[in-house]
Amino acid sequence: MPKGEITRKRIIAKSAELFNRKGYAASSLSDITEVTGIKKGGIYRYFAGKDELALEAYAHAGGVVNRVITEALERESTAIGKLLVFLRVYENVVDHPPFAGGCPLLNLATESDDGHPVLRARARQGMDNTLGIMKSIISEGVRSGEFRADLDADALATFTLSVMEGGIMLSKLEGDNRHVRMNIESLEAHLKGLCLATAADSR
Repeated sequence: MPKGEITRKRIIAKSAELFNRKGYAASSLSDITEVTGIKKGGIYRYFAGKDELALEAYAHAGGVVNRVITEALERESTAIGKLLVFLRVYENVVDHPPFAGGCPLLNLATESDDGHPVLRARARQGMDNTLGIMKSIISEGVRSGEFRADLDADALATFTLSVMEGGIMLSKLEGDNRHVRMNIESLEAHLKGLCLATAADSR
């Protein structure tokens, strides 16, 4: 790999951790030069500005988390197990998140607003992609007979993502993983209640 590309990737990786820990708006160019060891002129040699770097940084952070999730999904054989993966990768979000600073999607979505339309659009894309994966898992669970045929995949995906991000937010705010862990237990119980066998037993 050319030296310039190595340097560019290093700037992205270090900035991704900075933005995810401190926030995009709160991170100054001085912060970026400090964590990367690259002077201001060097940063602008590779990126037109902070917004461009932020988009690349978010893509990097999201890619790291996606790889962790994908590897965990491959170890699961049921739809319930796969949906729970999204929470379980953040089971120790306080001390050992899959990416430094917590969930990149949650952090970007919380910070982005109408004043940062490009970042907001990227957060929306991340949300849509995650919901799409969840809906595919749920739909496959319906086709395989694990879930009831009348299940609303869109509603369940929204519920699962909300439970995931809400648990992460509360655990990060309190500094205690108990919120994510309680949500894992609650979501698992809810999902089991949507299974065909459970529905049949209750009649």
